[in-house]
Amino acid sequence: MFKRETLINQLKATKNWDVIVIGGGATGLGVALDCTTRGYKTLLLEQVDFAKGTSSRSTKLVHGGVRYLAQGNIDLVREALYERGLMLKNASHLVNDQSFIIPNYSYWDNLFYTIGLKVYDFLSGKLSFGKSLRIKKSETISRLSTLKIDNLKGGVVYHDGQFDDSRLAVNIAQTCIENGATVINHCKVKNLLKNEKGIVNGVVAVDVETNEEYALNAKTVINATGVFTDEVLKMDDAALKNTIRPSQGIHLVFDKSFLPGNDAIMIPKTDDGRVLFLVPWHDKVVVGTTDTLLDSHSLEPKPLDKEIDFILNTANRYLNKNVTKDDVLSIFAGLRPLAAPKDKSEKTKEISRSHKIIVSESELVTITGGKWTTYRRMAQDTVNKIIELNKLPDAKCKTKQLLIHGANGTVDRSNHMYIYGTDKVKVEQLIEEDATLSERLHPDLQFTKAEVVFAVRHEMARTIEDVLARRVRILFLNAKAAIEIAPIVGELIRKELDQTTDWRSQQISNFIKVADQYVLK
Repeated sequence: MFKRETLINQLKATKNWDVIVIGGGATGLGVALDCTTRGYKTLLLEQVDFAKGTSSRSTKLVHGGVRYLAQGNIDLVREALYERGLMLKNASHLVNDQSFIIPNYSYWDNLFYTIGLKVYDFLSGKLSFGKSLRIKKSETISRLSTLKIDNLKGGVVYHDGQFDDSRLAVNIAQTCIENGATVINHCKVKNLLKNEKGIVNGVVAVDVETNEEYALNAKTVINATGVFTDEVLKMDDAALKNTIRPSQGIHLVFDKSFLPGNDAIMIPKTDDGRVLFLVPWHDKVVVGTTDTLLDSHSLEPKPLDKEIDFILNTANRYLNKNVTKDDVLSIFAGLRPLAAPKDKSEKTKEISRSHKIIVSESELVTITGGKWTTYRRMAQDTVNKIIELNKLPDAKCKTKQLLIHGANGTVDRSNHMYIYGTDKVKVEQLIEEDATLSERLHPDLQFTKAEVVFAVRHEMARTIEDVLARRVRILFLNAKAAIEIAPIVGELIRKELDQTTDWRSQQISNFIKVADQYVLK
């Protein structure tokens, strides 16, 4: 079902699609899932891999957005809290309740955040993750053993969601296929097709692996390409001005000893006006994020020195265990596709994070903005808009109660394999068939060879980077370890795909070039 050959054959056999979605991040995958479950013949094309861009580089939070509440954006927070609740129900293997503590160093802050978070609780309604409460200084210290205690007055605990972003993207892609969609990574859209009236009615795409080109027809084409939105819009109208201004957010990953408990820390006020999170994730700690407006974008954005210094300096203000560049296990940067500011005075944190649907004169539909937590709602709004334009027959949205591939009722998080949900037994089966697959990829990490084989056979991974960045998250957890094991992983993939040793060598070299940027020099 998830074999590339099968999916490419579907592409070749289908002359006319109802919907073609360009972009395989959270937004595009959400749109494809909404379309296929409404009964539309759906194709999604991703130029590299699912969640290659921004969707694998988040703070790993499923949240309403405490800081949007402070800005008075009640509707955005309410919508995100509702969607947060649905994500926990529909992807229980990947989304979990995470307790956060805001340490307070003044009595006024203690009162302010206690009241503010009661509003947050209220807005989450029946889908609440747990009540917020004020805790004493002594409890704050016992729960956050690495926190600085000078002038500490106490803390406020609240609950939000935490998840594995690219794992969820892959599972949504699988859910799309199980519901009848054709979803293909490493397949790049080169051009848009138009009819004699200038209406977009398809795309020209190239299979990156074979260089074979396809002209594909569709009733509607959806541009869900995040920071690459303008590239697709310019295929439609070359004279168009840029509508997107990328804002970069970086994250540093540290050993668990910097935050040994189960609680995350939220620092509500930093020098650049953003909040800073320290979040437990896969037995490590993710710290971020920054907000830096850039003039350009790329598939592999580079962290800036000033961003790294900002995170280290801010973390060291609050932690009694000093963090340095030497402690960074991995560093990753992601780009948010913000609406281009109208003038220079507009700060990124003030630009609306709510999503926007744009319909071009050519009837190309573009969905931009938003965030991971609201991916399902963004898709619903986009498809409803297309129906309103009479480009698709009316059909009701079915994704509110739709379980994502792998979702299961009980999750045992004591074993790292919980991320596979109902697929865990299939990974274990591989080990039963071949005992050598139980070997660990790296002595410092729990991941096994079986997970690489599973990623290729069942999760559409095609490259070392697909596996180590987005299926088995080693690149994001320990970049040096990822580089060390690239040859082993390359050989496992080579065998699975029946490739040559030259292909493997090229793969290792390509991966190291990318992975090198995740190592802080």
